[in-house]
Amino acid sequence: MKRLNIEVIIKIITAIMVASLIIPGFVFAQERLSVTAGIANMRSGPGTKYDVLWQVEQYHPVIVIEKKGNWYKIKDFENDEAWVHKSLLGKVQGVITIKDKCNVRSRPSTKSSVVFTVERGVPFKVLSRKGNWIKIEHADGDVGWIYKTLVW
Repeated sequence: MKRLNIEVIIKIITAIMVASLIIPGFVFAQERLSVTAGIANMRSGPGTKYDVLWQVEQYHPVIVIEKKGNWYKIKDFENDEAWVHKSLLGKVQGVITIKDKCNVRSRPSTKSSVVFTVERGVPFKVLSRKGNWIKIEHADGDVGWIYKTLVW
């Protein structure tokens, strides 16, 4: 077995460093987090001096695509990108409805009663899973089951 010489190692490290500058998120795996604060400001840049583009509520799931200090650049279910402070995010499993008029049911079955109906873009915390069903909880405390194809 041949040993890698120092020049080859330096070239590999340099290539990785260049790729990390060109491709945001290259060095770290994309992480899925959810908003843990009641409301979080999504900003145009990594700091409070940047404009608030929109706000999201608790349990809103996001994918981290870049990190800059204490600020995370995220992408949401609509592929919109923004910056949010890392203190507003956590490893809570969250989902968000992607269809209009989603039925949330009392049990994991289409034969069970509809507890409530929600519009597109409503976030929930995941409590458990059973087959193709997800038991969810809204920030206001409402709980029920939703079919997995209705959420992201």
